Amino acid sequence: MREIDTVNARILELLQSDGRMTNAKLAEHLNMSETPCWRRLRKLEETGIIEGYQAHLSRRKLGLGVMAFVQLSCSEHDQAATAEFQRIIEVTPNILACHNTTGEDDFLLIVVARDLDDYSAFVDSTLRRLPGVTSIRSNLSLKEMKASSKLPVRGQGR
Repeated sequence: MREIDTVNARILELLQSDGRMTNAKLAEHLNMSETPCWRRLRKLEETGIIEGYQAHLSRRKLGLGVMAFVQLSCSEHDQAATAEFQRIIEVTPNILACHNTTGEDDFLLIVVARDLDDYSAFVDSTLRRLPGVTSIRSNLSLKEMKASSKLPVRGQGR
């Protein structure tokens, strides 16, 4: 990873808190003029450190009351099955994240649904139909204690 200086770290922290912050407001927070601030921001975007911007939505207010952590085991690991698995995962909006993991299971998914009936239907219509899936284990979230996409940009993120 390339080194992030303190000004760039501060830019990243500010934008993680408010992705709609204007360049003028960003420069004001940094006590610098707008042009150098804009150049730094563009460089962070061009190098891929800033991948994009999006709104953070309330899943509950959108009627998605169930969050499940799903562990999948697969019997097929050939290129074709893996490509089809990945294609389905990428186009399924209820799957928020999918990680290929070490340990007993092959994949860990984060899935949202309206309610338990909706989640059950999702398991039957989508997860059970994924290529090579031999085992599905779900852990339902009872209480979300922390949810953040903010990354630590200074030090070790303690």
